Amino acid sequence: MSTDDRLAQTTPLRELLPHFWQLARPFWQSQEKLKAWGLLVLVIGLSLLMVYLSVQINAVYQTLYDAIQQYDSKAFWQSIFKFSWIAMLHIAVAVYAIYFQQMLEIKWRRWLTGELTARWLQNQHFYRIQLTDPSTDNPDQRIAEDCGQFVNLTLGLTLGLLRATVTFVSFVTILWGLSGPLVFDWLGESWRIPGYMVWAAILYALLGSALTVLIGRRLVRLNFIQQRREADFRFALVRIRENAESIALYRGGEQEDLRLGQLFGLVVGNYWNIMRYEKRVNAFTNFWGQLAIIFPLVVAAPRYFAKAITLGNLMQILSAFGKVYDSLEFFINSFKTLATWKAVIDRLATFNRSLIAAERLQVPQPQASASGVDLAAVAVSRPDGQLLQRDLGLQLAPGERLLVQGPSGSGKSTLLRALAGIWPYVTGRIAYRQDGGVLFLSQKPYLPLGTLRSVLCYPRQASASNEDLQDLLAAVGLEHLRGRLDDEDNWSHILSGGEQQRIAIIRALLHKPALLVLDEATSAIDEAAERRLYALLIERLPDSILISVGHRSTLKEHHTRFLDLQPA
Repeated sequence: MSTDDRLAQTTPLRELLPHFWQLARPFWQSQEKLKAWGLLVLVIGLSLLMVYLSVQINAVYQTLYDAIQQYDSKAFWQSIFKFSWIAMLHIAVAVYAIYFQQMLEIKWRRWLTGELTARWLQNQHFYRIQLTDPSTDNPDQRIAEDCGQFVNLTLGLTLGLLRATVTFVSFVTILWGLSGPLVFDWLGESWRIPGYMVWAAILYALLGSALTVLIGRRLVRLNFIQQRREADFRFALVRIRENAESIALYRGGEQEDLRLGQLFGLVVGNYWNIMRYEKRVNAFTNFWGQLAIIFPLVVAAPRYFAKAITLGNLMQILSAFGKVYDSLEFFINSFKTLATWKAVIDRLATFNRSLIAAERLQVPQPQASASGVDLAAVAVSRPDGQLLQRDLGLQLAPGERLLVQGPSGSGKSTLLRALAGIWPYVTGRIAYRQDGGVLFLSQKPYLPLGTLRSVLCYPRQASASNEDLQDLLAAVGLEHLRGRLDDEDNWSHILSGGEQQRIAIIRALLHKPALLVLDEATSAIDEAAERRLYALLIERLPDSILISVGHRSTLKEHHTRFLDLQPA
């Protein structure tokens, strides 16, 4: 299977509507449902009023053009006046129909975006998805872009279909009454087709639809591939921004440029394919649309020249034929939109499926212990089932400090993930005192965007006093930041790796957890500074249990217990 084929594993058409309903239904049953249904009813009402006014305009065509044919100036100006006020009302209704449709769209998008974001962030699902479904790429795009497209295209297509249906029903009756029967001789018999203009419009539109589908059938697949490649390119750009210093130190600009060129080349290459197919579709639809202007004239001309209908009737027929054809042509004009809509549903459906899998994944949560840490018969595995540690037992009392060491791949960091309650592939008893809180410090601390104060207090609200924060900054060796507590900046780019790890130590001193876990949390700090920081933690958190993972031999002097993990 080619790369393109793997990228374009889209939802079968038979599953499209169930997936659509699964995405759309919750909003219409949510707390927003009364406002949502009210706006929908209002938009539908305005849409129906637009169709009614179009019917009235069509009726004016007969009196207007008959007045022109008969040189009746009075009837002409009366028709112009009637047409003008109907047209002005039609414009006003159309403007507010779009306005209220956009109001409904933004309410729906806000709800859907909030719902998916909450589910993604709840119970570490953003982390679990990486374990259960690594193929679900770029969740940021699915939340930020696909939600908006889904709502916009759904409302546009649904209301467009409604208007097209009502327009067809309204004008097909008019066209049937005006077109009359078509009588002709063929194969020695006389044939009579009532309402032949209606049948002509239907056949014309169906033929155009069939040819459009035949010409542009690959657009669905190509649009799906395009969205993924655009997201991959954008993600690569974000990665460079987030790792700018490391790339600069490696002098990796040329390699990154090569990688970006390859990714953007895939974007451009697939876009050329889309362009080729859209060119064919556009060429045909434009040709078919232009032909639709003269086709009803050619079909209705014999009756006009036979004086069976007036000029007003002829213009009314042309207008009604155009409306009927436009309503039937809805699918033709919406083919590219339908292709994009299906691609968006495919992406949101796979994301929703990944969220459901993450929600169903059973992740053992640490139990509450009266005091200390208690591990019994703990076994930790990789997602593929490979065993990292088996039958691990351990008890720690308040104030004890454990150093965990061992070769790479022995499961040290994975054991910490199990302690944190985010690793699903673990069995046995894990319990520790939870009333005092638990804090895990990783090798690369997360520094959110915002003020330095909020960075120091993360993940809690910034409630510490200026004096406490300034004292802590001085205590960990960050005196130069004491005057910048309320400065907003991208701190992960401004601060060095060692400074960021010092920030994490401040968080531990602020939160005073009952259990503090450090996973290589001082690896970017020199040994002398590391010694001072550990002494600070021991002094200010005397009753906390410390569990450290690290390879430095100097870490041993700060711990009272030791665990040497070996591969299972």
